[in-house]
Amino acid sequence: MIRNRKPSEGSPPFSAGYILLLALLPIALTVGFMACHLSEQAESPAVAPKLPPTAVYWNKSPLSSNAFATLPLGSIKPRGWLKRQLEIQANGLTGHLDEFWPDLRDSGWIGGTGESWERGPYYLDGLVPLAYLLEDQRLIDKAKKWIAWTIEHQRADGRIGPELGKAKYATVWQESDTWWPNMIMLKVLTQYQEATSDPRVIPVMERYFDYQSKLLSQAPLKEWAQHRWADEVLSLVWLYNRTGNPKLLDLARQLHEQSYDWQAHFADFKYPRKVTKKEVNLHSHVVNNSMAIKTSAVWWQVSGDESDRKAIYQLQEQLDRYHGQATGIHSGDEHYAGLDPSQGTELCAVVEATFSLEQLLAVLGDPAFGDRLERITFNALPAAFKKDMWAHQYDQQVNQVMCSVLPGRNWTTNNPDSNIFGLEPNFGCCTANMHQGWPKFASHLWMATREGGLAAVAYAPSQVSAEVANGVNVAIVEDTDYPFRDRVRLTVYPTAPSKFPLVLRVPAWADGAMITVQGQKEAGVKPGTFHTISREWKSGDVAELIFPMPLKVTRWYRDGVAINRGPLLFSLAMGEEWKQIKGEVPHADWEVHPTTAWNYALVIDPEKPEDSLSLEERPVADAPFSPEGAPLRMKAKGRKVSEWKLVAGSAGPLPQSPVRTNEPEEDLTLIPYGCTNLRVTVFPQAASGGK
Repeated sequence: MIRNRKPSEGSPPFSAGYILLLALLPIALTVGFMACHLSEQAESPAVAPKLPPTAVYWNKSPLSSNAFATLPLGSIKPRGWLKRQLEIQANGLTGHLDEFWPDLRDSGWIGGTGESWERGPYYLDGLVPLAYLLEDQRLIDKAKKWIAWTIEHQRADGRIGPELGKAKYATVWQESDTWWPNMIMLKVLTQYQEATSDPRVIPVMERYFDYQSKLLSQAPLKEWAQHRWADEVLSLVWLYNRTGNPKLLDLARQLHEQSYDWQAHFADFKYPRKVTKKEVNLHSHVVNNSMAIKTSAVWWQVSGDESDRKAIYQLQEQLDRYHGQATGIHSGDEHYAGLDPSQGTELCAVVEATFSLEQLLAVLGDPAFGDRLERITFNALPAAFKKDMWAHQYDQQVNQVMCSVLPGRNWTTNNPDSNIFGLEPNFGCCTANMHQGWPKFASHLWMATREGGLAAVAYAPSQVSAEVANGVNVAIVEDTDYPFRDRVRLTVYPTAPSKFPLVLRVPAWADGAMITVQGQKEAGVKPGTFHTISREWKSGDVAELIFPMPLKVTRWYRDGVAINRGPLLFSLAMGEEWKQIKGEVPHADWEVHPTTAWNYALVIDPEKPEDSLSLEERPVADAPFSPEGAPLRMKAKGRKVSEWKLVAGSAGPLPQSPVRTNEPEEDLTLIPYGCTNLRVTVFPQAASGGK
């Protein structure tokens, strides 16, 4: 389904009186936070909002109107557990990978003779937002070295990037698909420009797009670029909203004409099961599909065609029906792999899916995308990393009972080492691309509204600083231990009293959700909507959100059951033995073997899960996404299923529920999925009466 081809930061000062007022607030606020059962380590609010150096840009005519506008990189700062998670990342592979991994250390994107295709840009796509979110000068200096090389080595005709044919993968990738890696680097440049206002970036992009528009008919999109073309449309829209140059939209239309038709792909979906090795192609590739999640909505901004706007829902329905997993992501190891929870999902697909959902939130404004964004981010994302983020998996499994190098696993195309934790298991694309997940989630928690307000589209501890209606600067401090707790506290600090809307996503699962402002309960709060509070806000005003998190049972493959609480999925906590098999600490390769049983059927009444499950809250530790640091532990009952055994290192076919077993009941402990390395998540349900 290929379409026919056609031939320094400038923060405004705040008054001394305002700064003094904010300086007096932390003690009183800390008492309030403790009363609301927030983190015992809650931070005091910032003394003054630090505003980013660039403004918010909305779609210019003739583009379709976007629901929200993303805020410039630097507008949102992580706090609490989220900041600690980003610091773990900075101290792990992201902060050091370029120092020893040849594909980055010798990259052609900094003038070397190493890999010169996608891996340098992929790495920067996570390094740049991480560096500026943390204001980490060491990481900023690393990023600037790469950015400077790209800017300073733009050729006279407008080309960017390494010279062709002089480095690793030169003939296989570099010469056959020259457009794709540049698409990533363009996204990097837009983020860097937002954070720094570097005046060189926009002229570089203008020259590049002019060069591409002249050459595209002779050198059309191929392979990866043909499937991932929407990533470039994002940068074209970004630049058009700043310059108004209509040629940029003409180029977007050229790309569209040469692209793979994802809308038609899902309208006539031909992959209702796990594909065979003979069937695999770029259309069935898991990462291409994660990138495709945003494609129709991104293109709708240019086309204005309602069918493009609606196509995302058909895409998601097809992926969920035939390849959906309990974590919210679709299977793919590394192509469509069906519904079995022992099939894998590639880490690249996880981080690209979350980025796609962030774009969907901005363009379409559907709160359901926020629900799914959190579901993937709080479950699938952290589970794919060693908890110090010095190692990662290529494939994760929802039911993952052993991580080992073992031939015969039922992967679609991947290698025997795909689910170990390591530096470069299976293939190095995830080693380069995994870095964007947490930073981009943090930088998209808040968005601007057309009415001059701010929208909380996802929840995590943070501070947003922006200009709202009437030109007033405001900081909103979000203190919360969400998703481990059910309360969010927002404290508003405008530089002057100002009326503007505060738009809050109410998750679809949050029946009985309550929002109060200055202690007064808001009316009309409905799950699955955005709730708008429009009032005059004064410094220190507080909005509190309570999202009840009842235990819920969901049905999956072969009627297996999974336990959910709010956005979190729960899994069996298993004993682990880590075995170093390759490399040097800290960036070694590890197998993880079980030391406890895993083959249990859950004893539970799906209609009344609270009768058989009990929850214990623990402090939110410095590494909450780890077995020992899990902030929640759940007690459950299970019976072993003797016929459910290992098959080639993976949990064998899930028994059909309900399953009868003569084994006695045992006490089980469940913890959040993102805290696990080994786990069972989709359980068979034990038949009533047991024996």
